[in-house]
Amino acid sequence: MDEAALIKQAQRGDLDSFNRLVLDYQGLAYNVAYRIMGEAAPAEDATQEAFLSAYRAIRRFRGGSFRGWMLRIVTHACYDELRRRKRRPSISLEGFDADSEGGESDSNPALASPGDGPETAAERSALARGIQECLERLPAEFRAVAVLADVQELEYQEVAAAIGRKQLYNLEGGTVAWWKQGYPLAK
Repeated sequence: MDEAALIKQAQRGDLDSFNRLVLDYQGLAYNVAYRIMGEAAPAEDATQEAFLSAYRAIRRFRGGSFRGWMLRIVTHACYDELRRRKRRPSISLEGFDADSEGGESDSNPALASPGDGPETAAERSALARGIQECLERLPAEFRAVAVLADVQELEYQEVAAAIGRKQLYNLEGGTVAWWKQGYPLAK
């Protein structure tokens, strides 16, 4: 069944059709959430919350890019979690065991290729950590744009839709424009 048919069935209350949409988009949703959140557990929570929100709102989906609609829900779930973190900062104890035993708590086995030697795997892991550290320094909205445009390679219009903006691209200047409160933050 194609995506449009699955959406129509899900809008009629067919849970199996919605579950197939979840299966189609769970990897993309988690990847975006992981890059925005920077940690696996909060990314899993944000992804799960996003799919619950999408299920509750599927009847209001009016067409267009389902991927863009879904990623907008994911980015908003991440923003909500980041706001909660600011209000109630906490330290996770989960990572202390791996760090104290000399292991890497933030390693991602999905980044390793079966043919990679230890040196290549270590370089790839260091690069991934460096990119994630840079992403974490960005404000949440900028981080979401960087992840969606550069990591997920979405078109600017899809990125704009995902973060709730009308446009990101400044046609006159030929650059990506960041607008907040009526003035550009960066060019």
